[in-house]
Amino acid sequence: MADTTWLSQESFDRLSAELETLKTTGRTEIAERIEAARSEGDLRENGGYQAAREEQSKMEGRIQELTYLLEHAEVGEAPTSLDTVAPGLVITAKVNDNEKHFLLGSREAAADLDIDVYPESAPLGSAIMGLKVGDKTSYVAPNGKEFTVEVLKIETL
Repeated sequence: MADTTWLSQESFDRLSAELETLKTTGRTEIAERIEAARSEGDLRENGGYQAAREEQSKMEGRIQELTYLLEHAEVGEAPTSLDTVAPGLVITAKVNDNEKHFLLGSREAAADLDIDVYPESAPLGSAIMGLKVGDKTSYVAPNGKEFTVEVLKIETL
């Protein structure tokens, strides 16, 4: 379940369309640019060729990322129970005396929204998963710093 990401149907459709475009026209266009740059001569000193290859590498990485995400996505409405912290919900929490408002889930689920996103697998996400409003906990960040957290509010996206 840790690899499962909640996505709305709209987000799933948008990401599926992006993946299809990258796999078809994206790959075709980059292959044509690589071939055109290759025909210019010496590849070691060909900036256009190097740039096209780098773009191809980034695009293939995005294809892999989207493929994995879509294969492991849970598609549907956000959780309707606001009793406990769960992926797909917007959380307001006090973290070391600073109030934060964020979506717990995938950045892809909130791509068109102006909200911070924390994955449920991140230290903060793992620490608050399953908590209720008023619950407090703490976690240690990757840098070794300890943070205290209090869940203030749970709401839908």
